[in-house]
Amino acid sequence: MRTTPFLAVAAVALLAGCNSQPSQPQVVDSNPDPLKNVLANAAPIELPPAIKADVTMRCKDNSLLYVVFFEGDKLVNVRTEQGGPITRLTASEAGQPLTAEGGWSLTGDAKNITVAQPGKASQTCRA
Repeated sequence: MRTTPFLAVAAVALLAGCNSQPSQPQVVDSNPDPLKNVLANAAPIELPPAIKADVTMRCKDNSLLYVVFFEGDKLVNVRTEQGGPITRLTASEAGQPLTAEGGWSLTGDAKNITVAQPGKASQTCRA
């Protein structure tokens, strides 16, 4: 009979210990972030534009161009052969001709373009 009051007191003590809440949240990582200030003062990051269209175009001289148009109409990637090197044509503003070094120039959209390539006359190409 003497064990019953002892068990009751022990049970109450265990329950009281389990339900205690700290007054402050427990700090798990006390190491400060060394780049916190640098990241807070960093300039906003501009994401690359999304692909608008990826088309194969047949030109007037019966050659093929592989053209990737990007959103914003200020960037186009052109390949003269499938899997070949990329020529990146850019414009300062949307609607302006896209150009690259060496004499590249491109105007148009994903259905019809006019392109000038180094060593070739300007020609039209269609998707």
